[in-house]
Amino acid sequence: MAGLWIFVEHRDGAIRKVSMELLSGGRKLASALGEEMAAVIFGHQIDPMAEELANRGHKVYVIDDPLFQYYNTDSYGECLATMVREYGPSILLAGSTFMGRDLFPWLASCLATGYAADCTDIAIGEDKVLIVKRPMYGGKVLADVTFPQAKPAMATVRPNVFPLKPLEGEAKGGVTRVEPKIDPATIRTRVEKVEKKAAAKVDLTEADVVVAAGRGIKGPENFQIIEELAEVINATVGTTRAVVDNQWRDHDDQIGKSGKIISPKLYIAFGISGAIHHTMGIDTAKVIVAVDKNPNSLIFTYADYGIVGDLFQIVPALTAEFKKALSE
Repeated sequence: MAGLWIFVEHRDGAIRKVSMELLSGGRKLASALGEEMAAVIFGHQIDPMAEELANRGHKVYVIDDPLFQYYNTDSYGECLATMVREYGPSILLAGSTFMGRDLFPWLASCLATGYAADCTDIAIGEDKVLIVKRPMYGGKVLADVTFPQAKPAMATVRPNVFPLKPLEGEAKGGVTRVEPKIDPATIRTRVEKVEKKAAAKVDLTEADVVVAAGRGIKGPENFQIIEELAEVINATVGTTRAVVDNQWRDHDDQIGKSGKIISPKLYIAFGISGAIHHTMGIDTAKVIVAVDKNPNSLIFTYADYGIVGDLFQIVPALTAEFKKALSE
């Protein structure tokens, strides 16, 4: 049974935005492929999310078992590999998240198939072969990658690549429950518990607006002005590797090659020089605004708009102007 499968991620009982985007864009891809699309969701006590997907018109494969309460590469990978061998999907897609970038290379190796990471565009060719676009060589080029022999062809896709589209007249989809064919004794690692901390409003990888500060912020206490701006414009706060190395912010806030890859509609950088490690994480942002007092900063070569000036003067001024504009 061929088809296009979307691996669905969820957190705290809610389906992640990147998965919903893939499901929206996947309909057009499945139509071009001439095959059906299905959502695949793992977890424990996930019936409400499975029903939500079905109510949106999607065919859903549900793998519900205490073994999948927490993400684990071994358990998820072994079960998904078994399903792929049994059902034979042509294409398997997931979001380019920490989970997707951990699970899919493992799965591709297990299945001896082709895999492309961090894709910024995806289409079906005339010969019904998957074609993806992905950055290479540190984001210096965008390469078209095809999968003429791979089955399934696998790819992780960055957030905000596909727009979320409202459903119009979609019939309710069916839910197929799949029993996990896996021996718990083969699982080498186990998550005992997850301790949650206070998090940003929206994860960096899924945020429409991101404001970030680098070493130009001079100290962790000065991030308060960045947080105030973010609160006004409903943005998520990010940072650079240098700031994380100085322990001014958590690694979860880091943008770049060794952090998170983001694709917001608007990215505003304050006091960020533009090192390649950072710019690799923002190269698919729709609009980039840079603020730095050094007119020769590399960040200006990536920016659509630039302001040469002191961030400690510009950030409060922007916050005040946004407050004024949004209150009118």
